[in-house]
Amino acid sequence: MAVFVVTGAAFLFTQVPLPDKDPALLQTSFFCASDIATGCSESNSIAQLSGGVDRINVKYEDLPPTLIQAVLAAEDRTFYDHGAVDPAGIVRALWTNFRAGGVSQGGSTITQQYVKNVYLSQERTVTRKIKEAALAVKVERELTKQEILTRYLNTIYFGRGAYGVEAASLAYFRKNVQDLTLAECAYLAGLIRAPETADAQLPPNDPKASSNRATALQRRNSVLRSMVATGAISQEQFDATSQLGWDDVVVRSSRNNFGRVTHPEWGTEYFVDYVRHWLVSKGGFTDAQVYGGGLRVYTTLDLGDQQAAAEAVTGTLNLPNDPASAVVSIDDGGEVRAMIGGLDFNGTGAYSKLNLAVGTEGGGAGRQAGSSFKMFTLSEALNQGIGLSRTYNAPARLTIPKADAGKDWSVGNYADAGLGSLDLVSATMRSSNTAFAQLMVDVGPDNVAALARQMGITSDLKAVPSLTLGTSEVSVLDMASGYSTIADDGEHIAPAVVTKVTDAKGTVLYENKPVRKRVLDPNVAKAVGWTLNQVVEGGTATGAKISQPAGGKTGTTENYRDAWFVGFTCKLTTAVWVGYPDGSFMKSVHGISVTGGSLPSTIWQKYMSRATQGLASCAFQRPSDQIFRGTAADSSSSTWVDSSSSSSSSSSSSIPRPSSSTSSSSTSSSSSTSSSSTTTTRVR
Repeated sequence: MAVFVVTGAAFLFTQVPLPDKDPALLQTSFFCASDIATGCSESNSIAQLSGGVDRINVKYEDLPPTLIQAVLAAEDRTFYDHGAVDPAGIVRALWTNFRAGGVSQGGSTITQQYVKNVYLSQERTVTRKIKEAALAVKVERELTKQEILTRYLNTIYFGRGAYGVEAASLAYFRKNVQDLTLAECAYLAGLIRAPETADAQLPPNDPKASSNRATALQRRNSVLRSMVATGAISQEQFDATSQLGWDDVVVRSSRNNFGRVTHPEWGTEYFVDYVRHWLVSKGGFTDAQVYGGGLRVYTTLDLGDQQAAAEAVTGTLNLPNDPASAVVSIDDGGEVRAMIGGLDFNGTGAYSKLNLAVGTEGGGAGRQAGSSFKMFTLSEALNQGIGLSRTYNAPARLTIPKADAGKDWSVGNYADAGLGSLDLVSATMRSSNTAFAQLMVDVGPDNVAALARQMGITSDLKAVPSLTLGTSEVSVLDMASGYSTIADDGEHIAPAVVTKVTDAKGTVLYENKPVRKRVLDPNVAKAVGWTLNQVVEGGTATGAKISQPAGGKTGTTENYRDAWFVGFTCKLTTAVWVGYPDGSFMKSVHGISVTGGSLPSTIWQKYMSRATQGLASCAFQRPSDQIFRGTAADSSSSTWVDSSSSSSSSSSSSIPRPSSSTSSSSTSSSSSTSSSSTTTTRVR
């Protein structure tokens, strides 16, 4: 078998022709919205990514020796001593990567890198690597080492739209390459592998500025250490240069070079920037490809939905000093149809570049979900066989002894309202914290966290009891993804922003193939969906009613820092967050304290009323008697401490149950005092 593999590889090696020695090096990449399925071009694109800086070729004799030494030390120390392919370098890289537990060093020679950037795609296949090696050998037969190195340095992408070292020198230092210092040469050499993550001088309002500077320092000093190892500089030069700051680096322009962007007033630049980030971080494309590889990127964005989302936000938050809002809308195939991460991408504010819809991927952090996270606890309860008829006493305040890592956990309902005895449907409709706190203890925080991850939450979740009240930080995209699992009857589809990527000739380089993963039994998902429909019909989210049947859940965090409504029809799921990026309280916005049932529900209602036009509607069917009764044994045997200041209300569930249903459990309250060691949580 090995003989056949080697023979096949050798045959392929000999059959690879050498393309044009002087290929076209720079082509604009185009992004298109979902209405364009083929032929994405400048005329129909929503954004165009290009180098933005003319390539300025330099001759070998114009390259400073220090720059050459820095690049060789960083990328290919024995470039002049080995052939087109360096077996020793490959073995060394494999050993280094094995010791590091990941890919920290590549085995490609500079000739291979040049060939890959100029002639080949970035696909990671054995065939592509064989072609790369074959072309590298043929290039070295045609060109001298000096010419290959010169072409390489005139070809590679350094970030900031700069292709080649001369353009990079001007973009970062406003000087010609001949005038670069040792520190500047080492810095440019350190940018080659991934320039976008090591730009040391981002605008002050860019959330990635701090992490980029740390990466830039690590990269530059790594190159300097390699130069010491090769004898290019002395230890004394390293000690002096590695301590230098970044005053010589020009601050990058705050505007990304997205060309003529379609409708920036609708927030499309945030979506384009997220797609750009996805292409590099998850799609397997390089910065050079994205900015100058002539890609045709077919996205999922629906411009009609994007307009509707933007106008729902601006039509609701229309006063000076209003909070911000983020919106993500996902269809039943997992495609992101609209994304509002902000509306002023090129503004001067401290948070103008922050994509509020995608959490850490947008340069910031997630936000606490409040009671909109209760959906995951309810789903896990039904998943465990707990029936919707299970009843809990829901006093104004409740203390659960030793529930929080040995501490007593004190929970309060919104506005300290005593809600009496509630089944799970009514507890969801009225968003009772004290009822859901007991349910969370019954089903287990670890189980809820695990299910939430399967349903689409990608951020870190703390598996603690208060998780049910949304105390972990999540993104708007994740919440839309999680709720879409309910809309899709228990199947999770990872959200997609790109359907297809081709090169300039139409060759498909990537194609999204949605994978449906069964997370919940369909009957459980339908029961959760029906329960959330009751929230819209008669619970905390009546302001979200539209002409189609819909379900959803409100969420409000402590001190009104974050307000949410996440809801869905059978064809479209949309998450809406409202808040100040700096976490300020929303106690006086439009004369109200902002809850999930107010401004977020209004934005959702305005958007979904337009976005669902023409889409099929589906009724929510009342669950079976078995779902109401449940199959789990009674597990609510503990006695919690009713710590409310007055007796709870005697109200009970308003949802009719089958005549044969029984209450699975009723948690009694106690008059005993709570422990002095308590953790208090109160959200809605």
